[in-house]
Amino acid sequence: MTQRLLQRQIFPLDRDFDVLALYVDPEEARLDADKYEIGGNRAAKDLNNAAIRQSTSTGRSIHPDQIESRTAFRVKSGERLSFGTYFNAFPASYWRRWTIVTEVTLTVKVTGAGASIVVYKSMANGRSQRVDSATVGSEGAGTFAFDLSLKPFVDGGWYWYNVVAGDEDVVVESAEWTADVPEDRAQHGTVDIAITTMNRPDFCAKLLQQIGEDEQLRPYLDTVLVMEQGTDKVVDSPEFAKAEGSLGSTLRMIEQGNLGGSGGYARGQLESLRKGTATYAMMMDDDVVCEPEGIIRAVTFGDLARRPTLVGGHMFSLYSRSRLHSFGEIIQPWRFWWQSPLDTFSDWDLSARNLRSSRWMHKRVDVDFNGWFMCLIPRAVIEEIGLSLPLFIKWDDSEYGLRAKAAGFPTVTFPGAAVWHVPWTDKNDALDWQAYFHHRNRFVAALLHSPYPKGGRMIRESLNHQIAHLVSMQYSTAELRLQAMEDVLAGPHGLHKMLPGRLAEVNAFRKQFSDAQLQVDHDAFPAIRRKKPPRKGRAGVEVPGRVSQLITAGLAPLRQLKPPRDLSRVHPEAEVPAMDAKWYRLAGLDSAIVSMNDGTSAALYQRDHVKFRDLMKRTVEIHERYRREWPALAQLYRDELGSVTAPEAWEETFKPWTQAGDQGGDD
Repeated sequence: MTQRLLQRQIFPLDRDFDVLALYVDPEEARLDADKYEIGGNRAAKDLNNAAIRQSTSTGRSIHPDQIESRTAFRVKSGERLSFGTYFNAFPASYWRRWTIVTEVTLTVKVTGAGASIVVYKSMANGRSQRVDSATVGSEGAGTFAFDLSLKPFVDGGWYWYNVVAGDEDVVVESAEWTADVPEDRAQHGTVDIAITTMNRPDFCAKLLQQIGEDEQLRPYLDTVLVMEQGTDKVVDSPEFAKAEGSLGSTLRMIEQGNLGGSGGYARGQLESLRKGTATYAMMMDDDVVCEPEGIIRAVTFGDLARRPTLVGGHMFSLYSRSRLHSFGEIIQPWRFWWQSPLDTFSDWDLSARNLRSSRWMHKRVDVDFNGWFMCLIPRAVIEEIGLSLPLFIKWDDSEYGLRAKAAGFPTVTFPGAAVWHVPWTDKNDALDWQAYFHHRNRFVAALLHSPYPKGGRMIRESLNHQIAHLVSMQYSTAELRLQAMEDVLAGPHGLHKMLPGRLAEVNAFRKQFSDAQLQVDHDAFPAIRRKKPPRKGRAGVEVPGRVSQLITAGLAPLRQLKPPRDLSRVHPEAEVPAMDAKWYRLAGLDSAIVSMNDGTSAALYQRDHVKFRDLMKRTVEIHERYRREWPALAQLYRDELGSVTAPEAWEETFKPWTQAGDQGGDD
């Protein structure tokens, strides 16, 4: 047996105050109520869910100067700090469930007389138990080892340690979690990092610097592959020289046309597969800030997994850095839509309610997939199940997770490995050009993986959403969704052919619709006027009840058949902020200025009863066709999946750029 380091205590060297709560915690634990104590009463559950979101922070703070080094932290005299945090607690239940590790040793090195180290564990229901403790004597320094079993963590739970300073300051020099492993698991694997980039040169170059400057990470790196798909090149960034200097020959820049995220990641997977020297390929976005230690932890976890396992990281908000986007994601099979498991919470602020106070975070979360903002894929999995589907963007990562799961390769979203990324909540990619790819690729993934004969609720939900877009005067979105459904019916082999040019075709097509013509200047629109004021002066900003929404849903399509009011052809009837632009609000208007989610622009929506009739007719027809043809179409996609995702198929798609490279062009 050989000892391997599983995890070490770390701190942010940039001393960013906004992320300190993810590394060290001065607050007490205030565990929320158990859901089984609350019971099944609807009002009680709603009240408890609201209480769970309330901050437990008392305002205690720590000073960034207490960070002594990457691995050392100063605890001031009389202070009690917990290292039961996102990056420094040990996710015992994940190691227990997915790896060969059965016992771990926590070794803590401290200086400072009178200091106490207390080790705790939690159960899946969040309750904590004291496990062991040690105290530094008059000698003023000590190294303490605690042997800890993983046996009690079948459903969930963490290990962590608290440090209490005595009459003098204490420096926690280091803390390491290690395990004895068989000789054939003694050596760590290596990773190719595949980054797809498109016109984000500075962001991408800074990410490369982060990766290249971390000395601990360097032995784990095989190659850093950057798939350059834009016109604003990373190599032209002022930051690139530093990145290139730190990575040296490890860095490889690959230029190709804009094939979307899936085309970029597939190129990275193909290069890694053909090279054959790295154990893993890690998919990573270009617009993230990473914690390099998370890459090491993902590789280590993958090395010790019982079977080849995809290891994903979590995503924190780049704008509110202690906010966790999701603790794991699944595909709800009946709706075939991604979501967080129902017993978890999204957008969770760990600076407001810490890990030890968040009962739900102690139950292990099992997932169907991990987003490719950070996801480690064993080369053995790529060899077995193929590369990404040629989907351009959206659903490539989730489909791959489902495909891997069906082949016996699980995905683990692993606590302690994470990046900071622009949150999805600041986008509305269901309305712009991305609506085409969202809709098409969701249907492709459902045809491949839905366990229900006709896709469960997919067809009905698609129809409902289409009608909602139509009554909201979002005709460009409705047209794109219909085109997406037509393209799915054309079969799986059309996906490769469409990949290089579909985005340009979609954008050109959208320009004819006023709801897709964005203006940054409000004065570009006519003044707001309407013949009649709103009924009883109602502003329409209140959220209607369910019964009211159902009535509106029944009546709104009938109203769309009537010609619009004459004045609405010249002047918009209202200005609707993005946050209020719901279908039941827009359905009562004949025209409106509607702002976009990112706050940079707005568009003019105008109701067209002739277009509505045409789109509604085509909508009903194509959904009926899907109901009839689903079983045969699903079988076709499943039969052809292997050939569409094969390395050979992707090599044909990449030929315009690989051949140019062979003839002396940049590659």
